[in-house]
Amino acid sequence: MPWSQLRRHVQGSLARPGGPTYDQVRLLQNPRYDGQRPLAVLTVASAQDVATGLAFAQEHGLPLAIRSGGHSYPGWSGGGSPRALVLDCRSLSDVRVDGATATIGAGATLAPVYDRIGGAGRAIAGGSCATVGVGGLTLGGGVGVLTRAMGLTCDAVRSMEVVTADGRVRTASADEEPDLYWALRGGGGGHLGVVTSFEFDTVAAPTVSTVYLEWPFAAAAKVIDAWQDWAPTADARLWSTLKALGGEAHPGEPTLLLSGTWVGPTGSFDAQLAGLLDHVPAPSVRSTHTRSYRDQMAAFAGSGAREAFAATSHVAYDALDHRGIADLLDQVQGAQASGIKEAGVSMDALGGKVRELAPDDTAFVHRQALATVQYTATFPPGRATTADAYVHGFRAAMLPHWGHHAYVNYADPTITDYRAAYFGSNADRLAQARTAYDPDGFFSQPQDF
Repeated sequence: MPWSQLRRHVQGSLARPGGPTYDQVRLLQNPRYDGQRPLAVLTVASAQDVATGLAFAQEHGLPLAIRSGGHSYPGWSGGGSPRALVLDCRSLSDVRVDGATATIGAGATLAPVYDRIGGAGRAIAGGSCATVGVGGLTLGGGVGVLTRAMGLTCDAVRSMEVVTADGRVRTASADEEPDLYWALRGGGGGHLGVVTSFEFDTVAAPTVSTVYLEWPFAAAAKVIDAWQDWAPTADARLWSTLKALGGEAHPGEPTLLLSGTWVGPTGSFDAQLAGLLDHVPAPSVRSTHTRSYRDQMAAFAGSGAREAFAATSHVAYDALDHRGIADLLDQVQGAQASGIKEAGVSMDALGGKVRELAPDDTAFVHRQALATVQYTATFPPGRATTADAYVHGFRAAMLPHWGHHAYVNYADPTITDYRAAYFGSNADRLAQARTAYDPDGFFSQPQDF
């Protein structure tokens, strides 16, 4: 393979096995995939580098993996199975703010994005994990701590620079390539092209109030019942996630906790929380803070440390009845004797601004859902099988209650009817976009349209 030819024709860098940087640049955020050894990692410096990498892969019949932040749950951006050429966009990390518009490279991670945008007195809605790349987050929709107040991350996208399979560098917006623009806002990454940068509409940075609540696990059934009625229909400026977590990190009994954000008037936060707290046992722990958007997003970010985990998801359209709540709590309780470090469920409220768009306005179809649900298990080295069995067993137990809907950004290769699960009634239009922009099926990431 003439790798030297590729190296000569790019501005970025090419790492090959045995090279000085290969064992660093090949790593994903999840250490469970540290054994992946791609054919090469092309750290691109521009859209033209992407086009050059695509042409090289096509000429030589190479599989391709695309990476922005390296958080692919199934490890598909690692390029290890099958061994592939990785187009690593993490160096495309510039963040520029001009008035109300932010131009952000696809590989920029959330911690510096929030710092730069917040420093300019502006804000976008995104996730809370410091090391998530803007590209992956946005292409799948983008849920996070300000979703109900500001909408999904993809809802703020004005335009995208994207390199398609034919090597063309295109602008996708409402006026240029509108079908591509539609598909890239919630259809997931890796199927239609390589997005290299985004233009976002921003809003004035709000003051953010946060709350942390914790209850004894004995209160869990009452809290879950009340939360699922309250959280998705509360004032749009209020977002919350409810977590039930067990495992070795929670000796004795699992932990039930709520984390919430409020971007309305500070003095009315307590009144908003009363919609839940007046209907549940008093929490054993309560902590609140009020910070600027910039400071609060930095506080959410944490250390960004790498930790091995397994995960899958649901998108919940229906509130759980008492049997559903009991089944959920049984699964959480089952983590206590599993040997897993920490395992359980997180339910993130939707509603608010998310519902202001119709399910077919963007490729993200789950506009009317109550919540996204994530089943997770963190584990020490060598325990991946146990963790995988736990999260998949949890999802299976909840199928009678929440059906088959799932979130594409929490991709799970074991979901067989993934088109319906991720994309619902939007799947056919996504397939049409795939035929139009990649007629030869060059992009080969699993779980295609």
